[in-house]
Amino acid sequence: MKNQTLLCSSILAALLSSQTLAQRENGVNSKLELGIITTTGNTEDESIKVKGRIELVRDAWDYAWSLDAFRSSRQNQLTAQRFYTIGSADYQLSEVSFVESRLAYEDDRFSGYDSQTDASINYGRTLLTNTDNMILTYTAGVGVRRSESDAENFSEAIFRLAGDYKWDVSENALFNQILSANAGDETSIYRWESSIETNILENLSLKFTFNVKHQTEVPVGRENTDTATSVTLVLNF
Repeated sequence: MKNQTLLCSSILAALLSSQTLAQRENGVNSKLELGIITTTGNTEDESIKVKGRIELVRDAWDYAWSLDAFRSSRQNQLTAQRFYTIGSADYQLSEVSFVESRLAYEDDRFSGYDSQTDASINYGRTLLTNTDNMILTYTAGVGVRRSESDAENFSEAIFRLAGDYKWDVSENALFNQILSANAGDETSIYRWESSIETNILENLSLKFTFNVKHQTEVPVGRENTDTATSVTLVLNF
């Protein structure tokens, strides 16, 4: 009953705020990150990181698609390869609340799983809207995850909770903290990303990122926790 009351209140808020939503600026925003490290001589290493995001705003709808890819080799032998993509569609209920549909797919050759896919429906809300230099958005919802490996394939219901905190440290520096938890009966996945981005030119910036992924249950011989530190150039257009 409480959830039904909350949903009715949100729908009423959407109707009352329809004029404000109509004034939202429609358009497309995109971002591309690229980092490359190569060594030759006694050791031949190559690491490539590519990350991109496209956002489309159409009245009360926000559409987003992101790609995070990483590949590393040593002496021409592949040592790491990961492909992680997310698609989402948000419908704004009011200036500070929304409903999100989300689909994510991950292919990590060295995690022990061939692939893991999850889909969820979430309620989101934006906090700290009365401050000029920071904003916090959280989402909570339910969904399903499909995991496939050489040993077994299984599906499970999941509960998802995520938070995204942005802080304009200065005119040229942005701090971003993203946390998420996808909890299931068979296995749970927790992610943590901290980054700081500094402007170099009008549309070009330098970004330092630290990532942590922890999975409670993994195939035999695999580690539960993966970490990654990267420095990339970011192009906004």
